Amino acid sequence: MTDIRRPSPPYGEQQQKPPGKTALMDPIPDHGEKSYKGNGKLEGKIALITGADSGIGKAVAIAFAREGADIVISYLNEDEDAQDTAKWVEDAGRKALVLAGDIKSEDYCKTLVQRAVDEFGGLDILVNNAAFQRTYADIADITAEEWDETFRTNIYAPFFLSKAAAPHMKPGSAIINTTSIQSRQPSQQLLAYASTKGAVSNFTAGLAEMLAEKGIRVNAVAPGPIWTPLIPSTMPAEKAAKFGEQTLLKRAGQPAELAGAYVLLASELGSYMTGAVIPVTGGEIMT
Repeated sequence: MTDIRRPSPPYGEQQQKPPGKTALMDPIPDHGEKSYKGNGKLEGKIALITGADSGIGKAVAIAFAREGADIVISYLNEDEDAQDTAKWVEDAGRKALVLAGDIKSEDYCKTLVQRAVDEFGGLDILVNNAAFQRTYADIADITAEEWDETFRTNIYAPFFLSKAAAPHMKPGSAIINTTSIQSRQPSQQLLAYASTKGAVSNFTAGLAEMLAEKGIRVNAVAPGPIWTPLIPSTMPAEKAAKFGEQTLLKRAGQPAELAGAYVLLASELGSYMTGAVIPVTGGEIMT
């Protein structure tokens, strides 16, 4: 990849209503639209990516399409962003199936997987990427309803989708989960989110053991601070402006800078990898 935009903080002070929109961010995140060059590593594959409307999911969708995969774009309700992702997938000469819905529901997760299979004839790659977070200084401010929403989005949904997808997957298929540096270095303001990401890492390791006999690899990517709509829509404006400055690289990562890790885990390049977590953290150490 070349020419990835890598702006350093301070960013413009900004705040959005959740889940946030890409077009309102300053600077606009780089998803690899102009930089990612594919060479057929996923030719003929079918990939279902949650949270593919923006951020990391969008960058992965663009990269996978340019590597030859057809893409199911799963998202909640950010229609404009999702259609933009579909445009980039189709510009790469691949098919895009755009599906809005709430992955907190097991019934919807079953429907999502079945739609992918019905439309494209199978499923080779599942990327469990969609996530929910909020910041709080006091545990007393976190409601049971919000705790439940965080867990249902971040760990129940990967369970629901993996359970639905595995019977359709052939040997050589891959499940890739998005965990976080928060799984090992939890921030006090992200108590619920960090707790779910610890669960995602353990879910990855256990599911890798469970599916190994079927030839399905299960791995995860652990991002550090990445500049996505989740940041200005869930953090105070003054914190968003300095987001990522604590890393060794002194900036937030761009979604495009994670795409290669997902391509590795989805393709034959990662054929001897399962149960692994790849950190992409700007130099922050996952202890």
